[in-house]
Amino acid sequence: MDKKALTLKTLNKSNVWDVQEGDVFRMLEAAGKDADIKDNIRRYVDIIKSAFDVEEIKIDRPEVVKKYEARGFKVGVVSLSDGPEVKIGVKKRPIMRVTDLTYENIRHISAGKLLEVIDRNFGGGWDSLSQSIQDIIQSGFDISTTTLPKDRLHKAGGMYEKKVADGFAVLEIPKGAWIEAIFAKLKPETEKPRLKFGQDGKGGFGPDGDGGDDDDDEDLPEVDDKFGDDDDDDSFDDDKLTEESYRTTIEEDPEDLDLSAESVADDDDEY
Repeated sequence: MDKKALTLKTLNKSNVWDVQEGDVFRMLEAAGKDADIKDNIRRYVDIIKSAFDVEEIKIDRPEVVKKYEARGFKVGVVSLSDGPEVKIGVKKRPIMRVTDLTYENIRHISAGKLLEVIDRNFGGGWDSLSQSIQDIIQSGFDISTTTLPKDRLHKAGGMYEKKVADGFAVLEIPKGAWIEAIFAKLKPETEKPRLKFGQDGKGGFGPDGDGGDDDDDEDLPEVDDKFGDDDDDDSFDDDKLTEESYRTTIEEDPEDLDLSAESVADDDDEY
């Protein structure tokens, strides 16, 4: 969605990272004309605060305002409710450290910016990141790494050359006589799968039934396929399904088995 089309009603904790300080003031100004927004203004302010520092300027003097502006705040006057207008400072939160990365903002930075943030993490490389941070990064970026001697990293036709040609940004981290290369590329945006419930022809409810109302689909939650279909497929090998896999515990012909009472009794005596 184009950020120019965003309003407080369409703002969420993901797309709020697409807007800038001026957009925040524009949306807050428009909110004063909408009764529904004014009744829920605190909820919208909380969304804004997930990506911006918002401070009320209680001492409205030029020297105080200049100090806020020197710290990168954009200053303006808004009315957050039916009360009097207040002067506030708004500043987009910078993404400087790996701990600043979230599932909401990870897709709103470039691959180059991401690698700058990783490089600030004490130069430890990919493995120095916690698993939770790696998961956040990989939710938005394709990541590949390799560690090679300095004289082999840029070998013609090698991984480095192929990744750069494919549009990956690269970060090189020296490790003695070796170099770790981290490649990053923003994943293409894909539409999230949605559950659609409707009555099927057998009287039940299936994902593609005919009884649902398409207009009601907008009210259904989006469902992330967190586990994927590839995990199980990689471990399943048709070549491993040999005769041994289907061996049964009874190898005799059932017709040849003596199931008479005497035979069963003789078997019991053996125990």
